Amino acid sequence: MNCQILEARKSTMSAIVSSAGGRELSAAHLNMKNVKQFDNRAYQNGGCCPLTDAQIHALEQVAGTTHYPTYVARIYGGLFVPIADPDHLDNVELYARSVQAAAKRGLVDQIIAKALEDGSINQEEAEEILNAHNLHMAARHTEVRAAIALYRNKSGVAA
Repeated sequence: MNCQILEARKSTMSAIVSSAGGRELSAAHLNMKNVKQFDNRAYQNGGCCPLTDAQIHALEQVAGTTHYPTYVARIYGGLFVPIADPDHLDNVELYARSVQAAAKRGLVDQIIAKALEDGSINQEEAEEILNAHNLHMAARHTEVRAAIALYRNKSGVAA
C-alpha cells in the first residue's frame, strides 16, 4: 500500500474511532480488553494485522457514519452512495433528500464563485470544488434512487 493511501486509511480510521466515541469505547465495542491492541490493529502499528471489514463496519454502525466505504470509493476514483431502504421512505423523506441535494449543489456554486473572485481557480480551490461536487452528486444519486424505490411499481407490471 503506498504511503498516501496508508495515511488516508489512518485518517479514515481516526474519524471512525472519534465518531464511535473514542479509542476506549471502540475497543470495548469490539470486545478488545486492551486499548493498545485496538490501536495497533486500527492503525496497523507494530506489524499487527488491521481490523477486519466486519469490525470496521460494526464501529461505523455504532457511529452512524460511512467513512470507510467513502475512503475505499475515493481510492478508486468513485464515490459512495448509500441505498435508501424503501420500507423507511415516504414523501417527507423524499422531500428532505431533495432539499439536501439542492443545498449541496448551492454549496458547490458558492465555492466556485468564491474561487473565481481573483479570476482563476488554484489547485486547493479545485480540490475543494471537486470534494463538494462529489458530495452533491452522492446526495442527488441518493435522492433519485429513493424516488425510484418509493414509487417503483410493486407488481412488476408497468402502469
